[in-house]
Amino acid sequence: MYNRGVGITLVAIVLELLLHVVAQLHPHEPARYQTLPSLREQAQILDSWRDKRLQALPDLMKKYNVDAWLMSQREHAEDTVWWSIKSATEFAAHRRTVVLFHTYNNISSTVSGETILIPNPLTWIDNTGEVWHELRSNLTLLNPQRIAINIDENFAFAGGLHVGELAVLHKELGTEWISRFVNEPMLAIEFVAKSIVLPDQIRYFRRMSETVWAMIEEAFSARVVRPGKTTTDDLQWWFREKIQEQNLSTWNQPRVKVIDESSFPGWAGSGSLIQEGDVIHVDFGISAMGMHTDTQHLGYVLRTSEGEKSVPIGLLEGMKKANRMQEIVLEEMKVGRTGNEVLAAGNRRLNEENIEGQIYSHPINDFAHGPGATIGFTNLPELVPVFGELPILPDTFYSIELFARHFVMERNETLRFMLEENVYYRSETRTWEFVRGRQEQFHLVDYKGNRRSEALRVQA
Repeated sequence: MYNRGVGITLVAIVLELLLHVVAQLHPHEPARYQTLPSLREQAQILDSWRDKRLQALPDLMKKYNVDAWLMSQREHAEDTVWWSIKSATEFAAHRRTVVLFHTYNNISSTVSGETILIPNPLTWIDNTGEVWHELRSNLTLLNPQRIAINIDENFAFAGGLHVGELAVLHKELGTEWISRFVNEPMLAIEFVAKSIVLPDQIRYFRRMSETVWAMIEEAFSARVVRPGKTTTDDLQWWFREKIQEQNLSTWNQPRVKVIDESSFPGWAGSGSLIQEGDVIHVDFGISAMGMHTDTQHLGYVLRTSEGEKSVPIGLLEGMKKANRMQEIVLEEMKVGRTGNEVLAAGNRRLNEENIEGQIYSHPINDFAHGPGATIGFTNLPELVPVFGELPILPDTFYSIELFARHFVMERNETLRFMLEENVYYRSETRTWEFVRGRQEQFHLVDYKGNRRSEALRVQA
């Protein structure tokens, strides 16, 4: 006679053995908290990265047929791009800061028989109004035909010129130069999004990512969670304190929730008391060295009072589907495709493979929700106007954010398995790679066990 309980146990054992063999992208060792260079060393590194990016800017301007790029901002009202061109020891623009990039980098110009070396960029910090006379003189010297200013109505990264500064430019520069102003949003978008120093950045981004994993592994364990007493709000503030403890910062409030049908999207967490049998979810990122992470992982609270020692099969199947979705998105992220083309191709393949889910991935680097091709939004699952029409750029970072819906037999309910991992473009292979693998196994809260974060690998 068939014993159903024994059958399920045998299936679980076989599945666990298979999953440990197949899964390759989940790190094999527990994450460890990583240290970054001293602040002084970080400043030197950041300024070297900035200098390399600025040296390449004239070629990017030529790509978009722009002769000069003009930014003007005041303290606490900075142009969005300013945060990508400032030095590491600047925390705000001073007085009025005017910056003029041009395509005559390191080229001498002759004026009235005199040879002048023109700095690039030309920068003024002024509160007297003298800047406008000097700016007009340099514009006359350079005679740019197309002057880009950041006035785009759709993209924040190309629309950072404040209306007051635009009014002053019109007043001080006059028709001759105003008539040459152009809106070229891809200049700002590509400059901020593309990382020509990606090979240098990735070593530190990996350290940041491992620290994120270490935080999650600790938070989603019996060291921190006590079922029936710990709340999701407790965990949110635990993450904030841990980030501070590691001398890091964050760009958003960590969000922790118990997963059920009502917990999506859960921007504010779920405010739940964590119990045995709960699937818990975190969405948070850290900031350091001008970079940002964005990560979502899942944990499971074992029913240790009932002798449960492993994750229910239905939950493993759900994560497996989400992992498959990650693979599909990365395979479809071809450089030059628009975000909407990637989204459409991904959705077609989900339908072909009978996976129910949603894709909403985005660029990340200088800004956590960075410029570039958006691949879906939670409220726009099939087509994203404007943002989705941008092309996928090489030498960028992305957050692969998505969920798979799966009916969990053991719970008699359908859950969203929400995952998010950071990837980078590897130019040598022209492929996207995870910065630190991906989650293929649940973080386990084994409160009455050995209090270590155990794992059960999910079949790749």
